Amino acid sequence: MRAGNLIWSRETAKKGYRANAQVKADGVITQAVAAEALARLNVDEFGLDDMDARILTTIIEKFGGGPVGLGTIAAAVGEDSGTLEEVYEPYLLQQGFLERTQRGRVATANAYRRFGITPPPASGGQAVLFDG
Repeated sequence: MRAGNLIWSRETAKKGYRANAQVKADGVITQAVAAEALARLNVDEFGLDDMDARILTTIIEKFGGGPVGLGTIAAAVGEDSGTLEEVYEPYLLQQGFLERTQRGRVATANAYRRFGITPPPASGGQAVLFDG
């Protein structure tokens, strides 16, 4: 799905849920109505939808947490790299689930914890070659 289609489908869904709120909750979007709408959109408590989760778990599980290039992520999740960069990546960066480095995208410790995976230890910038 292209970025324009994704945005259009999300906007269409929001309009439908707004209309649903008008009918079910006398036009007031309550916490229960909002929770139902988010559940129908498969958005979790962190604001991540199915594709957000696929992107992060792909980086963690297939690429050891990164760094990995945008084109490689796009191919792995079956999405256009432009859509990833313009639609999904900004939110993941803002929420602290993803970092953009010169070498590629890296899943943060927050991303690991979100999926119940223990994050790798911080390297402190240098690898240890020898113990003792």
